[in-house]
Amino acid sequence: MSISASRPPVFVLVPISMLCTLVAVVFGRLAYGLVLPVMRETLALSYSQAANLGTLTALGYLVLLLYAGVFAGRHGGKRSILLGLSLGAIGYAGLSLFSAYPLLMLCMTLMGFGTAFTFTPLVSLLGAWYPERRGMVIGFAGSGVGIGILLAGALVPIITQSGDEASWRLIWASFAGIAVLAIVLVSIFLRDPPQHEETISMRQGLAIAYRNPHVVRMALIYGVVGLTYIVQVLFMYSFALDAGVAAPIAGRLVAVMGFVSIFSGPVWGWLADKVGHGRALTFCMTVAIIATLLPVIWPQTWAFTVHFVLVGLSVTGLFTSVLAAATSTVKPQHAAMAVSFVTVFFALGQLVGPALAGLLIDWQQDFRLTFAVSAVLMFIGALVSHGSTAVAKS
Repeated sequence: MSISASRPPVFVLVPISMLCTLVAVVFGRLAYGLVLPVMRETLALSYSQAANLGTLTALGYLVLLLYAGVFAGRHGGKRSILLGLSLGAIGYAGLSLFSAYPLLMLCMTLMGFGTAFTFTPLVSLLGAWYPERRGMVIGFAGSGVGIGILLAGALVPIITQSGDEASWRLIWASFAGIAVLAIVLVSIFLRDPPQHEETISMRQGLAIAYRNPHVVRMALIYGVVGLTYIVQVLFMYSFALDAGVAAPIAGRLVAVMGFVSIFSGPVWGWLADKVGHGRALTFCMTVAIIATLLPVIWPQTWAFTVHFVLVGLSVTGLFTSVLAAATSTVKPQHAAMAVSFVTVFFALGQLVGPALAGLLIDWQQDFRLTFAVSAVLMFIGALVSHGSTAVAKS
């Protein structure tokens, strides 16, 4: 039976992939920035300590990222995703219960493990089932990020307004419950694509990736995206509060960003498949640079409003274009390793970003220098992406 005849329908695969992305990426990485202000205050953490918790999540993600690709190749993407969701659920549940800093560190590390075992195998699985529409299906999966940010931006600030520990602990407990739901749905509905006849070792797969100039270029760009985006997610909400934006308004702005990104992901994926990932990526980077600089120059409510809208329009385009491009110039059986390879750079960026940002913020007692540096790095990324015009192969 051909792959097109046996593959699950899009209306089943897409919602499950969106839920997995929401649980692994939004709950595991992005929502922490919204919970951070009240969590930091009630636990008496410094900005450096809070940033280091985010760094541990990135470190956990990085340490197991390549192994997760090998695990998925040997045991199937479904088992890898189930393992990742389970690790994430344990981490969320732990954060809802623990106060000791070492235990919080352990929970954040488990969340990074969970993201590694979930997201990369998921992207590879989607591309394997629908190679002719990889940009679009990956874009739909990325919409899970937008939905999660929309919900988190709308609900988290309201829940945490009381400022006590019970509020943010309830949020982490809710994340654990939704993760369990995702585990059940994946167990019932998700299927692995047929295995390719060719099997490769990690060393062979890495050699294929780093000898491909296009994959290397995407890896470098994804490193910049990882560094700058995680800093934006962790600290832009706090920057807005520090600049005098009321918490409910800042939360609504985050929700608007999420709402916009729900629709921009599939659109960017479709567009990247048509016009080339290099062109789409360069434009996305340019929009992100403008979005980052506006609050730096004008730390006012209108600038933060435009910032969150522009980030919503561009960020899923960055993820979709890079991931689709990483698989467009390699054989299908090498796609998982190509995705893992570029995502290692993304994870390295996310590992370095929070720690450096926390030090800069503690040093300056201001957020503007941190985001000015982010804009410079994105400009470098835009220069690297310029001229990269490979179009995903069907």
